[in-house]
Amino acid sequence: MTDRKAELAENLARVEERIAAACAAAGRRREDVTLIVVTKTYPADDVRLLHELGVRHVAENKDQDARPKAAACADLDLTWHFVGQLQTNKAKSVAGYAQVVQSVDRLRLVSALSAAAVRNGRELDCLVQVALDAESGERGDRGGLAPEGLGEVADAVEAAEGLRLRGLMTVAPLAGPYAGRQRAAFDRLMELSSRLRAAHPAANMVSAGMSADLEDAVAAGATHVRIGTAVLGVRPRLG
Repeated sequence: MTDRKAELAENLARVEERIAAACAAAGRRREDVTLIVVTKTYPADDVRLLHELGVRHVAENKDQDARPKAAACADLDLTWHFVGQLQTNKAKSVAGYAQVVQSVDRLRLVSALSAAAVRNGRELDCLVQVALDAESGERGDRGGLAPEGLGEVADAVEAAEGLRLRGLMTVAPLAGPYAGRQRAAFDRLMELSSRLRAAHPAANMVSAGMSADLEDAVAAGATHVRIGTAVLGVRPRLG
């Protein structure tokens, strides 16, 4: 085993222990929480090592990094999640490799993704990103829409050709009433998820929690956690 593979294996084992302990504390089954490893700024070689270690869900937040990496790993049975803020002019590219887009937050993006999915002959799973720091009708600093706009965008995804509404995503906010209150933020997301499922029963995915706050997300009820640093290490500076 190479040094890097051994490092990743050790980090994955630690993360697995944390998720398992959080599930046990919350009275949840471990298999009800999916680990997504966020591989941004790391090379395709690391993605291959992660696959060898059993990882099947990976995420990226920039198309220019994700597209070549996904192509280099096209022979692997991976589910690619796009989790970053997405410009409409990148929708065509992302629809070519991602199976899940977690950052849907406006009607124009729904239209662009739908057209791109149809053009590529694919169906994309979509999560609506909620920004708990956004004022009514506005978008958050880290992407996402205000809770008040959730229903309109969710209905649009549900109706769009080539798209499947799967649930909600959030990033713990750095500002607003939930800043520094991750558990409260994730509890609020679960409330919004319950309302969404009343209208769209299949939209049962809840993506929340990262390296620093995965326990809070699992305790609240998240079905997917997005872990980068705790698995891959501190990211190198770019430039």
